[in-house]
Amino acid sequence: MVVRNSIRIAKQSSPWRSPSFWKIIGLVGLVIVLEFSTPPEYVMGYLYISPILIANSQLSRTSTFLFTLASVVLTLINIWIPHHQTIQVSMIVNRLVTILALIVTAILCDRYRQTQQILVQQQSKLQAQEKIMNVREDFASTLAHDLRTPLLGAIETLQAFDREQFGTIHAKQKTVVATMIRSHQNSLQLVETLLDVYRNETEGLQLQLEPINLAMLAEDVATSLLSLSTSRRVYLNLNYGESDFRKFLWVHGDAFQLRRVFTNLLTNAINHSPRGAKVELVLETQSSLQIVQVIDVGAGLKPDEQPYLFERFYQGQSDRLATGSGLGLYLTRQIIEAHGGTIWAENHHLQGAIFGFRLPALPYSSHNSA
Repeated sequence: MVVRNSIRIAKQSSPWRSPSFWKIIGLVGLVIVLEFSTPPEYVMGYLYISPILIANSQLSRTSTFLFTLASVVLTLINIWIPHHQTIQVSMIVNRLVTILALIVTAILCDRYRQTQQILVQQQSKLQAQEKIMNVREDFASTLAHDLRTPLLGAIETLQAFDREQFGTIHAKQKTVVATMIRSHQNSLQLVETLLDVYRNETEGLQLQLEPINLAMLAEDVATSLLSLSTSRRVYLNLNYGESDFRKFLWVHGDAFQLRRVFTNLLTNAINHSPRGAKVELVLETQSSLQIVQVIDVGAGLKPDEQPYLFERFYQGQSDRLATGSGLGLYLTRQIIEAHGGTIWAENHHLQGAIFGFRLPALPYSSHNSA
């Protein structure tokens, strides 16, 4: 880049050293011969447009301006030189129109040059920003990978203390150790989420597809989150739509990834619900879609934040969003979209928020034969 700029500066400071300069001189000389060898009634000044265009693309703005000025002067003096005859008004008008065309061409060329320079500058800035982003992402990915090992070691050590492998510990100490284990597990989950996000963006989300019953998967996840909901004093309720009996909501999906979706959405709802509140998980079938909604009565969503909820690292300004990492919902969106579904969030008409997603339903014959 530095070498190119140096060459460009050298050309601008010494245009006569450029081969393009002499090509333009040759074209101008050819037009001069045609212009001054024909009667003034025949205007050849339009041909000066070609040298102006070439000068604009190959030489500096100053050189282009000088060629334009020379073209205007040569076109105008051809009224008197070399012929000596009566000057008619039409001759002057025709040459003034030609001069106007030459000037307009030079102005448009100059604007095009400026536009191209701005585009090049913007492209350079974008490339520089992209390089910075790549460096940041590589750094974050490497850091997250390096943090995973010591976190696993710390959790194993704390669990060994909790099992009293290093000696008896008191009840208060057990409580402290349990708190430390949960804190390290949350940190480990955040690190693994960060690694998965970068891995999905670079390698793509790899799915192990099979017939999955969302109802059973939702029940398993809700059961695994009972300790969290109990500690938060939040009641989990599964609702299967209009029917009171258990429905089967079959999809073609990856059980591990869809489990993460349920876990992320339910954990998000539990953590942002007040004590004594209820989180409702609604599962229903509509036409060829399986629809899942997680409804809570916590803080609602601001209208200006809703379009950005599932963006990477977005945390927003509301109390509900500012406490998260901005990765869980982004990873959830990645998983749902990889399954050919859609995800959304909206305010509940009473209080709280609704996070839901739709997945293509698997026909009964397909999962029955499987």
